[in-house]
Amino acid sequence: MVGGLAAALLPAVEKSGVVWFGSSGNTRRIEPGDNPLVEVESHGRGTIARIDLPEQHYGGYYEGFANSCLWPLLHGRTDIAHARAGDYASYCAVNAYMARTLAGFAAPDSTFWIHDYHFLPLGRELRRQGVGEKIGFFLHTPWPERRVMAHLEQSRELAEAMLAYDLIGFQTDRDRDNFAAVLRNELHVPHEGLSFEGPYGTCRLGTFPIGIDTDRFADSALKAAGDSDVHRLRASLNGAKLIVGVDRIDYSKGLGERFQAFDHLLERYPKLKGRLSYLQVGVPSRSNIASYRALQRELAGQVGEINGRHGDIDWTPVRYLNKGFCQATLAGFYRTAAIGLVTPLQDGMNLVAKEYVAAQNPADPGVLVLSKRAGAAQELDAALLVDPENVEAIARRIAQGLAMPFEERRARWQQMMDALLRNSIHTWFTGFMQALKAPAPRNVVPLKPAKAPPLHPAAARDAAWAAHP
Repeated sequence: MVGGLAAALLPAVEKSGVVWFGSSGNTRRIEPGDNPLVEVESHGRGTIARIDLPEQHYGGYYEGFANSCLWPLLHGRTDIAHARAGDYASYCAVNAYMARTLAGFAAPDSTFWIHDYHFLPLGRELRRQGVGEKIGFFLHTPWPERRVMAHLEQSRELAEAMLAYDLIGFQTDRDRDNFAAVLRNELHVPHEGLSFEGPYGTCRLGTFPIGIDTDRFADSALKAAGDSDVHRLRASLNGAKLIVGVDRIDYSKGLGERFQAFDHLLERYPKLKGRLSYLQVGVPSRSNIASYRALQRELAGQVGEINGRHGDIDWTPVRYLNKGFCQATLAGFYRTAAIGLVTPLQDGMNLVAKEYVAAQNPADPGVLVLSKRAGAAQELDAALLVDPENVEAIARRIAQGLAMPFEERRARWQQMMDALLRNSIHTWFTGFMQALKAPAPRNVVPLKPAKAPPLHPAAARDAAWAAHP
């Protein structure tokens, strides 16, 4: 599936002329002193640069600390968060390696913008490489309450490391305030409002909800009628209404609860049988992690039970597809659906919700059923908002959307569409960069001493490897 964050950021890269620097998706054995191999590809006015990551640290960095420890904690899942010995050292080593590579691109007029939980300490590592230019950071996931992050042994060190950024952006005020509470109450960082004074100067916190290229996506949905997959889907419905969900298979997405809600809907409203079809695109991800493999098996079993209980010779209630589709095809799926079902248990933003709204036909728009715990709910409050763990409530909201009169559907859609147009991906990009480049306030007493915090003992084992010039 080409979608989500990558699809949202690409239009900004094409129009802004920036260099988007990231992993190639490949690994190789990298020894101290090896020069990085950088692949460069032009995209409009912008450039995408990719490098291989060190093979000896990738597993501990990506599958280990980032996605078996940080990701579940950031989404409130303390029960499944764990890290193996050495994972944090690998996480720090990869961040240091990336910093050493990026530092070679620094120039007096450079500005660095780091993205997401994979690179929380990258700003500090860039400072250690002598980078004095502006460095911003944006977290695409939620930042949970202090009691959740307290389960992470390295939470204080990571929060301190993030003070190396000039600006840290969050999806919602709640996420921003949760992080600010750590700085104020646990680290006792000198502050004035949302400006905190760390070892490298002032670090400001802000809220910058990410958007999509609304006009572009709407145009793509309009043209999607000619897509073969979209045409086949519409023909196969035989007049039935469609519910659509599009997600990576992840325990934060609430897919199990969503399937239960659809099962409950058919039990409560049996007249919908044969008149309603639920298409769930569930793209497998992180399959090397045991909790993800277990979830894939569990969801497949749920779908089999629902279809076995409710299905008929000529009707399959749930169409569950474990493969990806391009953005143009997804836009056509969204436009076809009477209900967009987006019910994550926790989500920083959830761009599928915004894409569903942008894809609708103004003459006959569908209804968005949206989790209250998605960041998108702050802007798309004209959706049918729901507690994602309340199976009965989700079923009621779906039924309400199916029965909603045109005038109400149109009014709700227009209100959400107006919000998307006000806060597009380009507005988000420009707003963050302007805030990053703005002069920092100078009314806060800095931390002492003004030097980098020491490496965590676990990371020190790889300090020589990571810092090799």
